[in-house]
Amino acid sequence: MMNHFPAWKNLLIGIALLIAVVYAAPNLYGDDPSVQISPLRGAVINSSLLGDVKEKLQSNNIIPLKEELSADQILLRFSNTNDQLSASDIIKDVLGNNYVVALNLAPATPQWLRSLNAAPMYLGLDLRGGVHFLLEVDMQAAEKQAVNRSATDIRQYLRENKLRYLSVLVNGGTVRIKFRNQDIHDAALSKLSSQFRTWEFEADSANASAPTVKARMSAKELVNIKKYAVQQNIITLKNRVNELGVAEPVIQRQGENRIVVELPGIQDTARAKEILGATATLEYHMVDTQHSVSAAISGRVPLGAKLYNKREGGKILLKKQIIVTGSEIIDASSGIESDTGSAMVSVSLDGPGGKKMSKTTRENIGKPMAVVFIENRTETKIVDGKPVRYKTVVEEVINVATIRGHFSNRFQTTGLDNSSEARDLALLLRAGALAAPIDIVEERTVGPSLGQDNIDMGFNSVLIGFALVLIFMAVYYKTFGLFADIALATNLIFIIAILSLLQATLTLPGIAGIVLTVGMAVDANVLIFERIKEELRNGNSPQASIHAGYEKAFSTIADANVTTLIAAVILFGFGTGPIKGFAITLSIGILTSMFTAIVGTRALVNATYGSAQIDKLKI
Repeated sequence: MMNHFPAWKNLLIGIALLIAVVYAAPNLYGDDPSVQISPLRGAVINSSLLGDVKEKLQSNNIIPLKEELSADQILLRFSNTNDQLSASDIIKDVLGNNYVVALNLAPATPQWLRSLNAAPMYLGLDLRGGVHFLLEVDMQAAEKQAVNRSATDIRQYLRENKLRYLSVLVNGGTVRIKFRNQDIHDAALSKLSSQFRTWEFEADSANASAPTVKARMSAKELVNIKKYAVQQNIITLKNRVNELGVAEPVIQRQGENRIVVELPGIQDTARAKEILGATATLEYHMVDTQHSVSAAISGRVPLGAKLYNKREGGKILLKKQIIVTGSEIIDASSGIESDTGSAMVSVSLDGPGGKKMSKTTRENIGKPMAVVFIENRTETKIVDGKPVRYKTVVEEVINVATIRGHFSNRFQTTGLDNSSEARDLALLLRAGALAAPIDIVEERTVGPSLGQDNIDMGFNSVLIGFALVLIFMAVYYKTFGLFADIALATNLIFIIAILSLLQATLTLPGIAGIVLTVGMAVDANVLIFERIKEELRNGNSPQASIHAGYEKAFSTIADANVTTLIAAVILFGFGTGPIKGFAITLSIGILTSMFTAIVGTRALVNATYGSAQIDKLKI
């Protein structure tokens, strides 16, 4: 029979529709205003803590809808935002500074859907609300850090080549190297020029006290360093925000030295600042065991050493020479050491970092090495009625461990207090270090009311367009129009299900793509139905006309949709965030509309007319 699908094909269509309905369903349940409690260093999450929090809330006549306890957080759901905000203030007073209490919007998806990994699609900043930050990269600090790193490399190169020098001093962007005599000066000048090709070396005739080489980084290299600083900071911010569980952030460059960060779904600006403030620089130093810490505290810090604060309190003396920095770490994971059962972090370095670590550990087995956490903070104070930003640098030793053996690219950091600290340190290392400090120069909170208005208007636009198309198709094409209407509704379900499965982010441009898809989805059916009508006018039987309509219109439908799909792919490849959102929904809509318009309506037509003797079609 020419208009008949085998049972397996009908079954396949039914299964596909059932899966689409299941994975689109979570979007019907909305979100619950929630409070999320996460531990800081040394704090624990357990049922006892949850009980204390619930008791305090109940004493203030606030009853959570539901409590969810996991190993690393407590999630309390509430019926309205007033209870959510009140509960947040109460919990902060109870828990103090040992925990992070953040406002959130948790999906209200039923447990049976969550057990199938069904979750609603994400909503973008323009729909759900959240926070928007404009960050500025400190280019002077990036240049300074690059110069200091190169000065360290120059010292090491001179020592390895037995070129004795009196001092290597950094002054701004200039490095001056003093030597014992002219012969060493001339040999060093020649070798340094060939080894460090991104630097410009010349004899410093102004210094008569000792033969001196003056070095400055080339202008081209300075441009590259500043460009790298922004690119590396973007990568680091993406890694850190993703590690901390912020869904679908937008992090992109703006201008030469600024970065835009948008975090959808974050209601608590302080929490968002904490996420961004977690980015910092890490450095590995050897501990100076040859000199007294007490003497250094009294003011007699030995040459080549520096006094640092320990995170848990007290002081420690470290050597100034940096072994490796966080920018040279490519991977890190937490775990338990097999010998002692204590928490540890496994670290992987890149090639240059591995060589430096290999040389250091080979020469210092049995000696302690420290991890220094360096955070750049900016505080705004009102001076003479105007806001003034002050920059402060916090340097503290977060870990000291003994080198047990020779290693290079891969090693373990031990001596951690607990597994929670190990996970935090691994996150910090894995996400990488900032290539240069950043400052928040602008912050905005996008309220949920604006998002709800946008959602309502977008939903109404889809609904109105959908309804008008349904009415037109049903009136103009009668029974076949109803088939197209069913296919159109199914197409919307498929789009929402695929967006949810991909955990894509829906924005206003994405809704525009869906609206456009609603109009385009019936285009294929219009071509098919008009072809069927043409075959009927040519005197063909109804069954033959149906068969010819679907067969002969397919090539035209494929050409039209493929060309539109190519345009959508180009939009996705070259567009920015909003354009990408439009391109994604348009691409998905094109693919699903071809399935529902060609296969879906054909199944309905076959089921209605395929096995019947008919004289006339209601088209």
